[in-house]
Amino acid sequence: MVAELSTRIGNLHLRNPIMPASGTFSDDLAEVIDISRIGAHVLKTVTPDLRGGNATPRVCEIRGAMLNSIGIPSKGLKHLLKTVIPWYARFDVPLVVSISANDSESFARSCEKVSQPGVAAIEANISCPNIEEDGRAFAMRPESTHTIMTALRGATDLPLWAKLSPNTGEPAEVGLAAEAAGADALVVANTVRGMAVDIHSRKPRLGNIMGGISGPPIKPIALRMTYQCARSVRIPVIGCGGVSTVEDVLEYLIVGASAVQVGTATFINPSTMTIDKVSRPGVGVDDRNRCR
Repeated sequence: MVAELSTRIGNLHLRNPIMPASGTFSDDLAEVIDISRIGAHVLKTVTPDLRGGNATPRVCEIRGAMLNSIGIPSKGLKHLLKTVIPWYARFDVPLVVSISANDSESFARSCEKVSQPGVAAIEANISCPNIEEDGRAFAMRPESTHTIMTALRGATDLPLWAKLSPNTGEPAEVGLAAEAAGADALVVANTVRGMAVDIHSRKPRLGNIMGGISGPPIKPIALRMTYQCARSVRIPVIGCGGVSTVEDVLEYLIVGASAVQVGTATFINPSTMTIDKVSRPGVGVDDRNRCR
């Protein structure tokens, strides 16, 4: 028996609930796995203009996890529209474009520009630092979340996903604010802020000093946030954080997620996202909502 794994994120139909986390997926993976078997293609976050990223080193391994401070290097919207979106048009898989900007005006303009044929949904990365919040993420507070999502909702008719930050103490309130402002789904959540030190050089192991922790150690945090948000909002919640096994997927579905995103595990094994990894008898999207 093959389990029924299709799911819906609002009006968007996915063949299965597995998709990449933004920043961990590119067209290079098509040389390694059949990316047409993924539920959706979620692109690396794009910024309005060219962006070089943070100082090196940008990535380091920590016990059981990864620490990164990439800084969203980007080739900009022109490259996305001219090259990237047309390349993905060959696949019968929903394309989700992740966007970010330093202020709400640029964010809204980017949202409008990427609302093109071939794009199925827009993921608003509101969990990265911005100048309007003194370097804090929009998603740290309900008020700033509502403000930015209202601006983005007014800039597009496409499904709009809000990617939240795990560094807030108000996940449910932030999720409710995003929903009230017109978000069609929540992605819960981005990386957890942390740092690591080289005891020999007595210096931080990242060029930017602090970065985001990803991988299995953050799963309990992201799972808890997914549970809190799923109990509070009526829109779909996409779980993200530490997903690398079938059991991880099931935990997220059980606490109320409609789908999951896979990130760091793809760096270890590029085939982690392929559906045979989760296609076990009796495993399906209907297994969610058991903790509610």
